[in-house]
Amino acid sequence: MQETILILDFGSQYTQLIARRIRELNVYCEIYPFHHFPVPDDRVKGVILSGSPFSIRDENAPIPDLKDIRGKIPVLGICYGAQYLAQFSGGEVAPSKIREYGRSNLTYLDSRSTLLKGMSTGTQVWMSHADTILTIPSGFHTIASTPDVKFAGFHIAAESTYGIQFHPEVYHTTEGLTLLGNFVADICGCSQSWTPQSFVETTVAELKNKIGNDKVILGLSGGVDSSVTAMLLHKAIGKNLYCIFVDNGLLRKNEFRNVLERYKRLDLNVTGVDAGDLFIDGLKKVFDPEKKRKIIGKTFIDVFEAEAHKIRDIQWLAQGTIYPDVIESHSVKGPSATIKSHHNVGGLPDHLKLKIVEPLNTLFKDEVRKVGKALGLDDEFLKRHPFPGPGLAVRILSDIDREKVRLLQEVDDIFIAALRSYNLYHEVWQAFAVLLPVQTVGVMGDERTYENVVALRAVTSTDGMTADWAHLPHDFLAKVSNDIINKVKGVNRVVYDISSKPPATIEWE
Repeated sequence: MQETILILDFGSQYTQLIARRIRELNVYCEIYPFHHFPVPDDRVKGVILSGSPFSIRDENAPIPDLKDIRGKIPVLGICYGAQYLAQFSGGEVAPSKIREYGRSNLTYLDSRSTLLKGMSTGTQVWMSHADTILTIPSGFHTIASTPDVKFAGFHIAAESTYGIQFHPEVYHTTEGLTLLGNFVADICGCSQSWTPQSFVETTVAELKNKIGNDKVILGLSGGVDSSVTAMLLHKAIGKNLYCIFVDNGLLRKNEFRNVLERYKRLDLNVTGVDAGDLFIDGLKKVFDPEKKRKIIGKTFIDVFEAEAHKIRDIQWLAQGTIYPDVIESHSVKGPSATIKSHHNVGGLPDHLKLKIVEPLNTLFKDEVRKVGKALGLDDEFLKRHPFPGPGLAVRILSDIDREKVRLLQEVDDIFIAALRSYNLYHEVWQAFAVLLPVQTVGVMGDERTYENVVALRAVTSTDGMTADWAHLPHDFLAKVSNDIINKVKGVNRVVYDISSKPPATIEWE
């Protein structure tokens, strides 16, 4: 039985971060909308109430039904969660005189509190709220205060229920992980035994039991998610896993051949399909990035379906869906907005009647990499930079043709090879080149040129949700620019993108 912490989401931008911190403590957790979560069973050891962009005083404030939780299992309310516990138990929450946002310090800390064990008076915490708790009900005991927030933390005496006004999940709360560790280990009694190796063992056993002797088909991309999915299934069902690796003509230079060889060295049952002409022909005179994505998605499904029909008695479709994708599909309305359609291609048409298996759908990206390492995958898969599903189509900011793809592949290859040569590849989260729909005047020898501009982009990040532009050495950028202009016919200008996310996105389209 997998010990679990439930996190009820009220729409906070930090909800996924809470989950990541709990999992860093080797405790499994799941995120559910505040109004749609399972009745806790024996595996659920505790519940965390997230923050929210809403005010508890709003007419449409999210109000959970905790009748099966309060007083029965431990609860930790964070920010909005704490205000909800106070307000609906008889306390009072009102607008703050000033918005309490940013760093603060705990000037009072109850050293006897199990939740705050090992934390120090004066420790830095991160506040982010427009309301504050003015009074707490009878039976609530204050366990922490800041200069501006008297009830920065409380404990309900008759229950294992706690509330805190600050955010322990963010980096700026310097002892936040200590607090969360106290909650899951000492208050909830979790054994902290959820590790990558235990995940592999449990998942392989579950896959064997679920799939039996059935055949499974999986589309490989060369990325970490599909590769780890393949290895888990291979370990469980061996040659009954049929992998399809489609070359859409929009991959990096030589990537189809190189990745296919690596998959075969792993003893995977994999078929490579060269469909580049089909994809590129379908993108003629298409400029809109969303249309590009949809055309590529549909073409992929058509190619994949044709390959699936060549294999008899396929019963399952495997997908490398990871947990953030699952969360997005049922998230609470909050500050997030859809920036672009998801780059992962969806399932096959319903008429194929395939059952879905998604062995990674409880993991975050960094956890997928750890599981891949436990499975023995090498760094060529595990530390590969993210690559968009539509490939170079969304890095060519115009319509697509073979010459533009060839040109961008050459530029990209020079940039990535240089990052590896200078030992900078693993210092950045993602790096790539973009072909701009711009031509500029240049001089080569005694001749004027009128050729293309390419932009180089490299960012640092932990999860891709926010990113800063990578401060690559000037001499490195000068060398790369010089190599590109000298070696790639058709390019006479190179620029470097120094915008961060937000306000920009990582990809240009």
